[in-house]
Order: sequence, then structure tokens, then C-alpha cells
Amino acid sequence: MNKLKLHGFNNLTKSLGFCIYDICYAKTPDDRDGYIAYIDEQYNAERLTEILKETVSIIGANILNVARQDYDPQGASVTILICEEPIDPKKVDTSEHPGPLTSSVVAHLDKSHICVHTYPEVHPHEGICTFRADIEVSTCGVISPLRALNYLIHQLDSDIVTIDYRVRGFTRDVHGIKHYIDHEINSIQNFMTDDIKSLYHLFDVNVYQENLFHTKMMLKEFDLKHYLFNAKPEDLSAAERERITALLHKEMQEIYYARNMPSV
Repeated sequence: MNKLKLHGFNNLTKSLGFCIYDICYAKTPDDRDGYIAYIDEQYNAERLTEILKETVSIIGANILNVARQDYDPQGASVTILICEEPIDPKKVDTSEHPGPLTSSVVAHLDKSHICVHTYPEVHPHEGICTFRADIEVSTCGVISPLRALNYLIHQLDSDIVTIDYRVRGFTRDVHGIKHYIDHEINSIQNFMTDDIKSLYHLFDVNVYQENLFHTKMMLKEFDLKHYLFNAKPEDLSAAERERITALLHKEMQEIYYARNMPSV
């Protein structure tokens, strides 16, 4: 692949935004309160900050500022402002392949940010509990934030993941010609490791002319014991197991297809 010689700083903005959903069933009001308390502890602002700091390391940036907040009654937010790290452009890998899980990748970033917000909630009557983590990694420069995708998916339990990647703006080369993207990309899936892709049903909606890429994922395997809070399948009747399974499947299908479905 021929490399572009750019005039000055690369002005393209690359934004990765995705929602990670974890689904659970809690039978009683006390169980539902317990699930929210568990999620609030598991994904509090301190732990989310550590996850985002590692993300910053993976994409090779420097932290300028960290703002974080836990909320009452539940939820947390973290925003990190990051700055560029001087590099040799010849060492930047812009090819389409999975990024690392923990090791560092050299990057060139300027006035960019990473943020996460959490949204735990419960269905007051049916006992379905849904936790959503909304993450955005926005960078300027020569590398895509997709390099941090695998690490972030591994850090949060996820039944459903929806991912959006967009390249915005333009940058000029030395001849004054505008370039609206500086790397090849056919699908967000190509930046995922095989072990992640093997676990999920995946579906793409891409608008190549606008440099817009969307992938959604739903976990293939379903084992009820992993979806019960403070309960075991063997403690439930067959009819109850069937009813709860139907409720959980309905919740997951509605999130995956982004539409409400008839009641079970």
C-alpha cells in the first residue's frame, strides 16, 4: 500500500462508539436492588477509570485530565482528555486487522477524548435487569481507535454489543488534495479477534461512501444459570425456567433488533 504524504497535522477525526449490554433476571425487589448494587460496585467510576487508562496506553496516548463521577442512585461516568504523543509515522500500522488486548500500540493523537457512561436499570414487574455501558473513543491522527476494541469487549460482560465507527472531516496532502479517510476498512469485524467473533452472531450495516460503519453482536450460547441473580435453575420449576428464558430472549432480541416485540 502506498503511504500518503500529508501536509502538516492529520486532521481526520476517528470516532468509535459502542454500547455493551449485560442482561440478568432477578425475581424479587430485593434481588433487583442487589443486582443494581452489584453492578454499581463492579463498574464504579474507579474501575472504569482504570479500564480507560489502559485503553489510553493501548492506543499510545498521554492523559491530560481525568473527570469521573459516581451517581445516586446508580451509574457512573468517566471522561479522559488525551493529547498527542510524538511518533515516527513509519511505525504506525493502519492495516485492517485485530488490535491487541493489553500491549501498547503507537499512535498520534491531539485534543482527543475517551469516555464511558453506565446505565443500570430494571423492569419493575418482570424482573429483567439490563446494564448498559456506553463508551466513546475519539482520536485525531493516523490510527483508528478500533485498535482498543478487543480489550474493551473483554473488560465488560456483554450479551449484546452495538458498535459504530466513523471517520469525519478531511486532511490535505502536500499537493492540497483532500483525503476523507486514510486507511482501508471493509468492516469493524476485521478488527476483532477470532475468539470474539466465534462467540457472537454478527451483522453489519455499512455506508462506505460516508465512511460510516456499524456492527451489532449477540451472544450465540445461552445458559440460564448465567442469567439468574441469587437463584439457580434447579431451584425453579420447569414452567418457571421456560417463562424466564422467554423473557430473557425477548429482552435480548429487542435490544439487538432495536424494536419492541409482542409480550411473551
